[in-house]
Formats: sequence, C-alpha cells, structure tokens
Amino acid sequence: MLLIRCKELIVIQVKFMKKKYLPSLLNKDLWQKRSKVSENWFENLRNSFCKEFLKLENLYNDEKGYKKVLFRKKKWYKDDTSDFGGGVSSILKGNLFEKVGVNISTVTGTFPDDFKSKIKGANEDPRFYATGISLVAHMQSPFIPAAHFNSRFIITKNAWYGGGCDLTPTYDINIIRKNFHKNLKKFCDTYNPKYYEIYSEMCKNYFFLKHRNEERGIGGIFFDYLQDNWEKDFKFVKGSGLFFLNYLKYIISSRSSKPWTENQRKKLLLKRGKYVEFNLLYDKGTTFGLKTGGNIDAILMSMPPKVIWN
Repeated sequence: MLLIRCKELIVIQVKFMKKKYLPSLLNKDLWQKRSKVSENWFENLRNSFCKEFLKLENLYNDEKGYKKVLFRKKKWYKDDTSDFGGGVSSILKGNLFEKVGVNISTVTGTFPDDFKSKIKGANEDPRFYATGISLVAHMQSPFIPAAHFNSRFIITKNAWYGGGCDLTPTYDINIIRKNFHKNLKKFCDTYNPKYYEIYSEMCKNYFFLKHRNEERGIGGIFFDYLQDNWEKDFKFVKGSGLFFLNYLKYIISSRSSKPWTENQRKKLLLKRGKYVEFNLLYDKGTTFGLKTGGNIDAILMSMPPKVIWN
C-alpha cells in the first residue's frame, strides 16, 4: 500500500510540474482538445506514409528478387524536469528507398533566452508546446526526386500551424517542376485561391542556398503562422499531407523502373551535397530541435546515407 501511495504522489507531482511549464493557452479545454486532435492526426498520417512506402518498397523488391524490408522504429523521450514529451522515428532503408524517415514528436518546455525572440509570442512567455510530423525520402534512383514534407502545430502565447512540402530532382527537372506545381496549385485552390501564389513564393525564398545563390530544389509550398481560422487551417494541414502522400506514390511508381548508370548516380550524390548544406546551415527545423533539446538522431534524420562533394 505504501509503495502504491508513493507512485501516486510521484504521478501527481509530475503532472503539476508539467502544467507549470505548459503555455497558458493549454489551461483552456478548447486548446487542449485542438492539440490532441493535431497529435492524433500527425500519428495517423505517419502510419499512412509508412504503410504506403512499405508497399512500394516491397513491391519493387518482389519484382527485382530482393528480400523484403521493414521500417525500424525508435522511441525517444525528454527527461528534463522542465521539458516533457518525446517522439518516434521510423526509418526504412531499402532498394527503392535508399533511406526514408518519418518522425512524429510532441514536446513542451521553455525556449532559451537566445532563441525565444525568434518565435512568435515567446518573448512575453517562453513556454511552448509543439507537435508535428517530418518526412524526408532519399531514393536509390537518380530519376526519382528527394522529397521533404512537414507539418507542425505550435502553441506559445499564440497558436498556429506551419509546414509544407518540396521536391529536389536530379534529372527531368523542368518536367517534374511543371507537373508538381500544376498539381500543387490545383490542391491549394480548393482551399484558398491565394494560397499557391503566397506559399510557393515562401517556399522558393526559404529553400535557398545563399552561399551558392541557388534554390535547393524545385520548390513546393511553405507556410507558417497559419492562424486565421483553426477549423479551416486544420483542414488545409490535413489536406497537404494527403496530397503529398498521393503525389509521392504517383511519381515514385511512374519512375521506379527506369534504369540508370553509375555517372547518373554520381550526379545524384553530388546533388545531395547541397541538400546537406541547406539542412545544416539554414533549416529552421534543425535549429528548433537543437534549441529545444530534441533527439539528435531524429533531428538529423534528413541526412542522406551517401553523399559526395567535388
């Protein structure tokens, strides 16, 4: 009985300490429900991405006579008294997908002094809550573009969604760009006719290698501080995930059987060098993860398994 009582006291103490470090908005039932709904959606979307990618990978393996592969999942937790939460990294290394990672996480805590001024609402109160999903796929074939997608829901004194999707092809760049952006615009227009123009321009400006004076890839959409109407914003966030999942299935399936040479593969590895440069020098998600005590392996999940520089 004494042992059970001690455990109950520990649970109560942890809940009290966690609440102390939660942003004030999460004292309200409405925002508690919205945060939970967002968490659940990101987890369900992760499951969908992993399920469909695994189907594509093992269909390819069956056709080529390779062994089937599986995603490997790794859970991580934050254990600092002022920061709570954790996440799950799902990594697949195969013959179609050289490496694809799908991460989900939910964390709370306080932003450090040297970072809080860069986050909306955190200067007044550095407490935060963040939940999200991040995906990066590096393919074996130089004819299938690298893919990136993320969505996040962040609460400080304010609450908003952010995210986006983009592609980085090595070959057939103009063909892929034209088709991808045509479909992106069609998707965005179903929610707001202004979204595509605004968010594609934001993406173009964001994924830019300043030291090379060039874009990382062919762009896509990028949005942040989306807080006009929570219900409509959430529908758009959900739609962006489903759009990108279906588009990736299409582009991978349509290009997976095309043969390539060693020189074409070398060009892909050189292209990846610029991908690495952006993620280490400019990516806000990398900075956010490092500044908030995230899991290093999950933060650097976007790194390709092989890359070369001249």
